[in-house]
Amino acid sequence: MNRKTLVLPAVIGLLAPVLAACGGSDGGSGGGDAIVVGTTDAVTASKDAPAPLDPAYAYDAGIWNILRQTVQTLMIQPRGEGEPVPEAAESCGFTDTGNERYACKLREGLAFANGDAVTAEDVKYSIDRARDINAEGGPVGLLSTIDTVETKGDREVIFHLKTADATFPYKLSTPVAGIVNPDDYQPKSLRDGFDVDGSGPYTMSAEVKNDELVSAVFTKNPNYKGTLKVNNDKVELRSFADADAMGTALDDGDIDVMTRTMSPEQIEKLSASSDDDVDLVEMPGLEIRYLAFNTDAATVKTRAVRQAMAQIINRSELVAKVYGSEAEPLFSLVPASIVGHSNSFFNKYGDPSKAKAAALLNKANITTPVKLTLHYTTDHYGSATKLEFQQLQKQLNATGLFDVSIKGELWKTFRPAEQKGAYDVYGMGWFPDFPDADNYLAPFLDKGNFLGSPYANSEIRNTLIPESRRQADRLSASTSLTDIQDIVAADVPVLPLWQGKQYVAARDDITGTAYALNSSSTLQLWELGRGVSG
Repeated sequence: MNRKTLVLPAVIGLLAPVLAACGGSDGGSGGGDAIVVGTTDAVTASKDAPAPLDPAYAYDAGIWNILRQTVQTLMIQPRGEGEPVPEAAESCGFTDTGNERYACKLREGLAFANGDAVTAEDVKYSIDRARDINAEGGPVGLLSTIDTVETKGDREVIFHLKTADATFPYKLSTPVAGIVNPDDYQPKSLRDGFDVDGSGPYTMSAEVKNDELVSAVFTKNPNYKGTLKVNNDKVELRSFADADAMGTALDDGDIDVMTRTMSPEQIEKLSASSDDDVDLVEMPGLEIRYLAFNTDAATVKTRAVRQAMAQIINRSELVAKVYGSEAEPLFSLVPASIVGHSNSFFNKYGDPSKAKAAALLNKANITTPVKLTLHYTTDHYGSATKLEFQQLQKQLNATGLFDVSIKGELWKTFRPAEQKGAYDVYGMGWFPDFPDADNYLAPFLDKGNFLGSPYANSEIRNTLIPESRRQADRLSASTSLTDIQDIVAADVPVLPLWQGKQYVAARDDITGTAYALNSSSTLQLWELGRGVSG
């Protein structure tokens, strides 16, 4: 038996699965006990974030993985990747030559899980609600090109866009465009707590302790109508404090599948193991990690300081010492496998150089060593994050040009503080909303960006982003996309570090694991089933 299932690039910018190994086959029983899936993602309600599961607010890969099981969208990314296809819709498409009018027709007989009919007016309500609430740090920026939403009858929805947006079908596949029942979601306020309802493939019940989601049980929705084949009757998503606890649960048989985030040590051990009871599935990933800067903060307000950090940090060494073969150095916000990628940071800075960094600081009259703190989250991106920041600290301090300290915080503290501008420099990860270069640029650089960054470049916002969105052929958008990446490399409002692969570990009788995660790290629980061990 092959121990790995590899998902290999099929064409530039798209990924398609190649199946091998027992855990990667189709089929499996829809009956039996619930399939239990482990994760280290935490979903917490707090004073700063009382409505973690509201589609108008949620903007986190782990939370979106709950919403994607329960809240249906007009479009969805297909099983084998590629351009989005209709889901709640029967058909969708641009109806003009300028990509400014987009119309969808709903499936006949579409219903919410409680049996209420889903109408075009519900779609309009859901989209308008997210735009009206305009949650700070939320996903509403994905809907920024919408001007008005029109309905015709019960089944037709027409989106009138402010400007051309060839990426709009992708945006309609994200949870912020999820269809909600007006009876469950108020028009001007968020839905607090852990309840979530929709017309997706599952209904969800939550077990909550101390305002934190302990487990979410997904039960097959008998009213679901869409493109997805649901291969099980019930899945439980169980949250663990760390990767070690999750690994122990897999070893003990308490869970069937282990997803994000496994530690490098676990992945290495599973890769080398001859244990036929557990399969490891390895896939190319579109996750990236980067440093972000509060460009208004005194310590990093001067561009030369940020440029000097870009000139010093050795990505290859960082990856080798912390993540090994599980990650690759990244020299742009846009990953190497996405159409429009450019190695802009390498083109500008080349190999790490203390002398070049010193010259940048000297020319800007910056007194050295520059004292600053790098902040990171201790519990959101995996156990290796602390080691990663220790390596960054070591690299910067070794030059004598910087005096860096590091500080870790729990995600529930880290994320609100970052949004409020409390950190000068901080580490973040990005799991794309959809696999297009626009989604690695606009969320960081456009007005109302999710970081709350004060950095603003008028050429990027007013010319290059709109210009790139006019191109339905994404290769034709490469010139505008490269220009954006070059400006980012020069100004360094963010500093890309690496892109990672993704992994699923599963007991040998679990089928469908090759598709359990797509390239955007979307958890597709409906793919999982129980088969025959061996």
